[in-house]
Amino acid sequence: MTPSWRKPAGVFAILAIITIWAVLVASLSGLVGGWHWVAQALFYLVAGLAWITPMRPLLLWMETGRWKSS
Repeated sequence: MTPSWRKPAGVFAILAIITIWAVLVASLSGLVGGWHWVAQALFYLVAGLAWITPMRPLLLWMETGRWKSS
C-alpha cells in the first residue's frame, strides 16, 4: 500500500488554517479589549471554536479523497 500525499498536505492545510485564524483573532484584540468582560469571553469562546468547522470536510478529504460523505 502506497502512502497517500493527502495526509501530509492536509496537516499543512490544518496548520495554515489555525495560523491564519489565530492571526485574524489576535488582530481584533485591540477592538475586543474595550468590550465588557462577558462580551470578550463570549467572543473568544466562539472564535476559539469556530476554526473547527472547516476541519470536518478537510479530515474527510484526507481520509477518503472526497469532500463530502456519500
